[in-house]
Amino acid sequence: MKLVAEASGTFLLVFGGVGTALLAANNGLADNGFPVGVGYVGVALAFGLTVVAGAYAWGPLSGGHFNPAITLGLAAAGRFPWKDTIGYIIAQIVGGAIATSIIVLIGLFGPDGWLQKAQDGGFASNGFGDRSPGGFGLGSAITIEIVLTGVFVLVILGVTHVTRGNATMAGLVIGLTLTLIHLISIPVDNTSVNPARSIAAAIYGGTGALGQLWVFIVFPIVGGLIAGFAHRALFDRTRS
Repeated sequence: MKLVAEASGTFLLVFGGVGTALLAANNGLADNGFPVGVGYVGVALAFGLTVVAGAYAWGPLSGGHFNPAITLGLAAAGRFPWKDTIGYIIAQIVGGAIATSIIVLIGLFGPDGWLQKAQDGGFASNGFGDRSPGGFGLGSAITIEIVLTGVFVLVILGVTHVTRGNATMAGLVIGLTLTLIHLISIPVDNTSVNPARSIAAAIYGGTGALGQLWVFIVFPIVGGLIAGFAHRALFDRTRS
């Protein structure tokens, strides 16, 4: 049940966030002349809202990680068993891949050329250099992924702390933090902080996305692990 919950939450996150980026982000005009498109702010909100929904729907079952970097960060902090991390990560990757596969299915029945255009554009995958929305390089992507994933893990560890946290507000705080992270970093590398999200988009994003995918697997995990170990050392010193 826990693995199904993790897959479901990651599915919702990827379907909602990547789906918004692909289907609704671009500004334009509908056939009746009405302006449509939510832009970067809308995409950031979509990712945050999916986490809020997933946290309250499935968080009580699995802890609501929906992200390999979070799972490993929580393990590093002593909040999650290392032996269970592999199962969670596999479930998260599967849930994300199902989400982008359904987006592809939607695209197959969409306007002529829509799916090909989405794939040629990288399918909302993460990237640096000529694949960065703002033209930022590899060093920028590495730095921001480590820092923002670390911040994300620290916020999660703080708000879910057994004595100092706030279980009632945790889902909302975590979702708003993810929204903020996207507002900061979409221009840099289209925001990962989640290897499952990056893998799910890169599957359909072409060779360019796949060639740069390693950055968005390795460095969110590095950031999550640093934050987990740091939180344990600085804020949970009484833990064994």
